[in-house]
Amino acid sequence: MLRLVYLVIRFLFEIPFLIFQIKRYKKHPERYSLEERINWTRKLLRKATRRARVKLDISGTEYLPKEGGFLVTPNHQGLFDILALFDALDQPFKIVYKEELRKISLAADVLDNMEYHAISRKNLRQSMKVIRSTTKELKDGIPAVIFPEGTRSREGNHLLEFKGGSFKAAIDAKAPIVPCAMINCFKVLDYNSLKKVNCAIHFFEPVTYDEYKDLASTEIAEMVQERIQSYINEHD
Repeated sequence: MLRLVYLVIRFLFEIPFLIFQIKRYKKHPERYSLEERINWTRKLLRKATRRARVKLDISGTEYLPKEGGFLVTPNHQGLFDILALFDALDQPFKIVYKEELRKISLAADVLDNMEYHAISRKNLRQSMKVIRSTTKELKDGIPAVIFPEGTRSREGNHLLEFKGGSFKAAIDAKAPIVPCAMINCFKVLDYNSLKKVNCAIHFFEPVTYDEYKDLASTEIAEMVQERIQSYINEHD
């Protein structure tokens, strides 16, 4: 919380303009391309990472496919994960996020501006609609991010169970799956301190459709979770 307050102070004189720009994108999306809206948000979030006294070590970007859609599946440690992804991924991508984030009005506007998908864990029909939309985007060559745990882990670098349903969009699109490890990202906002935080994000070699096509979704989830947890255990 202390770091969040510090960040607000650092942005204090810019906040009115930022809110104005976010609302303008929201009101007139037809005037601005999706790429422009995403790039503006990326610059803002990268600036926030620097001002928050965070050193982010990024590795494995050479494994990211150069073309075509692929599904990135990180472990989930908190809100900073999204900032880390924007720092690490240069190409436009979509995120499937939990519907509860929409309770924060300004956050909802930002997510809408980037045409991200809110998923309701209590509404199966709505969830399937989001999965179908994500499947289509993957087929159209747009990368996507889904957090397979479904919620953030409250146990630091220990992962919660990965849900098999999180991989359905990749399976249906026959898209590569890129496991992604978040390490110590929870410290950015969980620790009540302004001490500089070192955290990391690592991308793994993609798991191709041919490698996972004969596996059940739960088996894919177990395989990806094991790879991420093993890497975290070695590098924590």
